[in-house]
Amino acid sequence: MDEKNDRFNKLKQIKDEIVNLTTSSLYAYRTKNNYHPVIGEGSHFAKIMFIGEAPGLKEAETAKPFCGASGRILDELLTSIQLKRDEVYVSNVVKDRPPDNRDPLPQEIELYSSFLFRQINIIKPKVIATLGRFSMVYIMNTFGLFDKLQSISKIHGQVFDTTAEYGTVKIIPLYHPAVALYSFSMKKTLLEDFKVLKQFI
Repeated sequence: MDEKNDRFNKLKQIKDEIVNLTTSSLYAYRTKNNYHPVIGEGSHFAKIMFIGEAPGLKEAETAKPFCGASGRILDELLTSIQLKRDEVYVSNVVKDRPPDNRDPLPQEIELYSSFLFRQINIIKPKVIATLGRFSMVYIMNTFGLFDKLQSISKIHGQVFDTTAEYGTVKIIPLYHPAVALYSFSMKKTLLEDFKVLKQFI
């Protein structure tokens, strides 16, 4: 089997497992509201992988990550560095929407994060760009960068070297695209931070 089909099949296996994840406390909430899990979307050979926190309402309704207003901002940011959405991979730590957009619970993070790390090890990105404080804290701690962890206002746009199962990887914390919806200055900050990603395309 070639690498393309191998990655496709492994990622499909993850999707199938999450769709049928009855052990999740969010499964009943998903099915009751006719929501979908949001597995991830994009190139299975992406050099850059974006990771957010958890799906919002629009995402749960469509099964697509970052598809609402913040998704439009993300697309703009990608365009600013001549990248298309289908050239990167976009996912979340937690794959099902928590009720009322509350923060994911520790047991939910533990359950879903195993799927995220399988995705990372299949796609093998050069860069993991975290979107928002929650994702930043989780990814940096998990990749052994807890000693470098500070508030997102201090370390956004910085590049941190670490190691994944498949080799070296760079972690770049970014603000969540939603911040640009409320502040033009934050959009300018995001545009500047995205320039850092350009060198890894």
